[in-house]
Amino acid sequence: MSKLRTLMAGAAVAAVCVTTASAADIAIIGGKSDDAFFAKIAKGITDATLVVEAHGGTVNYLQLQTYDNIGGDAANLVRTAMSQNVDIIAVPNWVPDTQDEAIKAAMNAGIAVILYNAGGGEKAAELGAINYIGNEEYPAGFAGGKYFAEHGAKHVICVNTVPGSGNIEDRCRGLADGMAEAGVTAEQLPLPASSFGDPTAVAEAIKATLLGDDTIDGVFAISSADADSAYTAMQQAGKLDSVQLGSFDMNVAGLERIRDSEQLFAIDQQPWLQGFLAVTLADGYVNYGLAMATSPLLTGPGIVDLTNIDATLAGGEQGYR
Repeated sequence: MSKLRTLMAGAAVAAVCVTTASAADIAIIGGKSDDAFFAKIAKGITDATLVVEAHGGTVNYLQLQTYDNIGGDAANLVRTAMSQNVDIIAVPNWVPDTQDEAIKAAMNAGIAVILYNAGGGEKAAELGAINYIGNEEYPAGFAGGKYFAEHGAKHVICVNTVPGSGNIEDRCRGLADGMAEAGVTAEQLPLPASSFGDPTAVAEAIKATLLGDDTIDGVFAISSADADSAYTAMQQAGKLDSVQLGSFDMNVAGLERIRDSEQLFAIDQQPWLQGFLAVTLADGYVNYGLAMATSPLLTGPGIVDLTNIDATLAGGEQGYR
């Protein structure tokens, strides 16, 4: 027994040494603090930070303050992370034309990069990033277009409140192609970037569009907040019975609408997983050389509708879905 205790004590000391010797300094860049979608990513980051701190490391979450200049501001946050001498940066590549230069500069300075949430696997391979974690936007939009068409929609508008953002443009393009495959139509409704986060402005724009075109029978929102605004617009326009609502992402209100048959579906990309995996994989890569054999590492898309609403709503009420 005494020999066993000695061996166990030695193993415990070794484990402590490994834990305290490893230390990854991680910077992760994300959206606005009042963005409901990024609140779920932030929850994943917070949970993953416990793992990093257990290994003696740190996580610095750098957030955009507005979405008025999303690509330029994200590039500047990459430069901020570089100035902090971090080991690795996890960043969405929302606007590649603006962000690629900063990401390449970080990698040239010896800082590893993981793309997450926006950018895709091909862009990660092009830049030499470790991996991409998240949704592939075009296929997700395509799936939404097919779902709309399968449920009778013939003319859908994709409400884009962040025009110029590559991932959102891909969502709307995928939607249009998915519907076109079935011989029906989708078109983009681009709104000023300043409308993002302004539910009244978004609702008024959708309402005016619906009232101006009776052929529209579907609205596709790019976020859960915009889906709330779209529902308000449909109510005010008297279109709840003639227009179907679909969205990327979801909140509890959206999930309750699906449960109550007031919203057709939502496309889930599991943002909590994106934040959690971006941080834990960054930690494992820096400390132990761990990397996933699968690239990209997809967290979506998944369709949430009446068939799986109960389990999803339970996760939404706890801030995970």
